Amino acid sequence: MVEIASLADQFLIAMPGMRDPSFVRGVAFVCQHNTEGAMGIVVNRLSEYRLGDVLAQMGLKSELAAVEDAPVLIGGPVQPERGFVLHTPHGSWESSYKVSDTLCVTTSRDVLVAIAEGRGPENALVALGYAGWGAGQVETELKENSWLTAPASAAILFETPLEQRWDAAAALVGASLSNLAGYAGHV
Repeated sequence: MVEIASLADQFLIAMPGMRDPSFVRGVAFVCQHNTEGAMGIVVNRLSEYRLGDVLAQMGLKSELAAVEDAPVLIGGPVQPERGFVLHTPHGSWESSYKVSDTLCVTTSRDVLVAIAEGRGPENALVALGYAGWGAGQVETELKENSWLTAPASAAILFETPLEQRWDAAAALVGASLSNLAGYAGHV
């Protein structure tokens, strides 16, 4: 059995030739990756919802305007009704997965209750749905030149405007995607 290098805590940055509409100009943060596949959250697709809408669906409300008006992302095409909170470590949540020493993903209600009350993680983004890849799929897509990889950056996740994240993530490895062709070739 060949051992694979995990892409967890990395960005997958869609190359200009990406054809899947869920990922065109997309940046996915990889939460888990092993021989069984990969799971990530697209971090630069704005949904039509605000966090106040999501909280209301759960019977919650925040008195904080910044929380109520916070954007909710489209995390990917899989289970779009399921919420994910990508955040810096803080607190102890019922269903939380530590991706790295600096980033966690939580799916339990308690983190949203804390965010609504103003006592949640210092940095957090909320997404509906996730991106999933079967065994060997992400490796094949990398070989097909569909993705560029880069180490994840909290600054890009929590400080960079959504519309700038694709270019900013590529710049982490010195790439300018606007200068790349939308196809791969062989000599």
